[in-house]
Amino acid sequence: MIFRRKIYSKMLEWKQKSGGKTALLIEGARRVGKSTIAEEFARNEYENSLTIDFSNVSQDIIDLFNNVSDLQYFFVSLQALTGKVLKPGKSVIIFDEVQFCPKARQAIKHLVKDGRYEYIETGSLISIKQNIKDILIPSEERYLNMYPLDFEEFLWAIGKEATFDLIRYSYEKLKPLGESVNREMMRLFRLYMIIGGMPQAINEYMDGSDFSTVDDVKRDILRLYIEDFRRIDEKGRASTIFNSIPAELARNTLRYRVGDVIENARLSRLESIFADLNDSKTVNFAYHANDPGVGFALHAGYDYFKMFLADTGLFITLAFMDRDYTDNQLYQKLLNDKLAADLGYVYENVVSQLLVSAGHTLYYYTFRNVVDGEASTRAYEIDFLISRKDKIYPIEVKSSGYKSHKSLDEFQNKFSSRIGARYLLYTKDLKRDGDLICLPVYMAGLL
Repeated sequence: MIFRRKIYSKMLEWKQKSGGKTALLIEGARRVGKSTIAEEFARNEYENSLTIDFSNVSQDIIDLFNNVSDLQYFFVSLQALTGKVLKPGKSVIIFDEVQFCPKARQAIKHLVKDGRYEYIETGSLISIKQNIKDILIPSEERYLNMYPLDFEEFLWAIGKEATFDLIRYSYEKLKPLGESVNREMMRLFRLYMIIGGMPQAINEYMDGSDFSTVDDVKRDILRLYIEDFRRIDEKGRASTIFNSIPAELARNTLRYRVGDVIENARLSRLESIFADLNDSKTVNFAYHANDPGVGFALHAGYDYFKMFLADTGLFITLAFMDRDYTDNQLYQKLLNDKLAADLGYVYENVVSQLLVSAGHTLYYYTFRNVVDGEASTRAYEIDFLISRKDKIYPIEVKSSGYKSHKSLDEFQNKFSSRIGARYLLYTKDLKRDGDLICLPVYMAGLL
């Protein structure tokens, strides 16, 4: 199945505004649907197209990119080798998995300037050192990040096209949905958390497979990621760090402690590994906001961070990767709304995923109150911070009730003049508690 994706409208905007003056580079994690959306777009928006999959292409085609000084010869040869005839001004060439042929990416500068055709590039691990070594990165690229399906896209995929319109109306009007409707929405959201937003996993579910088969698909994707990390870092540190993410979140520490994962390791010595993990788009980093104002990036502690998986379905599978599916009770607990309180980090992960998909960079904040000149022993934590205009919006995530929100209260006391609104994301229906807005967690992508 080809799923409806929000990135399609952004691709249309690029085509209309660019007029062939830039190439479109779609970047994202492996198996997130980049190739599928590029080819669907080509079928719908151009008279004809040519896809070059650099993960499986002849050496003759790769050799063409060693010299693009004679573009007439280049295009004649390309069409002869592929058996495709392209119409100037009405065709698009897709460079799929372009990271495998850096010189093809470098050639974009000259190909775009030539103006005969339009170009879409797709790739993962785009910025990894070996994929950009010795090439000139073209300035003629327009970047789009592609993420796993968000909750709205998931509802479209399973045939619930109108469902999110009701959710959006409730959010915009701050009007409760009603307990029975919220229960159904949470059931669908828990299904989304279990399956995740990877197209291959959703396809498996839509084909009528049970959760064990869907879990097998997700395990295959995770193994693919881990193999990539081992190629990036032969010592295995990248894959070890990736595998440890669920366990580190479960520890509920105030930051990721690399020394707890790799013995005697220091963050300063592994900066390139963390940069590669970030570039892989399989991980979402949340950085500490040292001074929580509108310009988070100006005061971020980039050596003080947490990590989440980019897809919560993969996160759940990774957390139990060492067990057989039948031993994984988390699926049934999620489906039956019996997730233990100490597994609330699963909800933090899905909120991180939806905030990133909505365009936010993740920041969080920790603090201790000062009493009589001394810091209190209790540390408070704001799970996520976002900004709009000149105000900040703290977010606390809970997997159950709403009555306890001490961190939000103390944050309000500390920074009241900076705050636009406070949000508590939980599993119940929308409600107001004074100046606190309690939202069902499935509304996170609307913030």
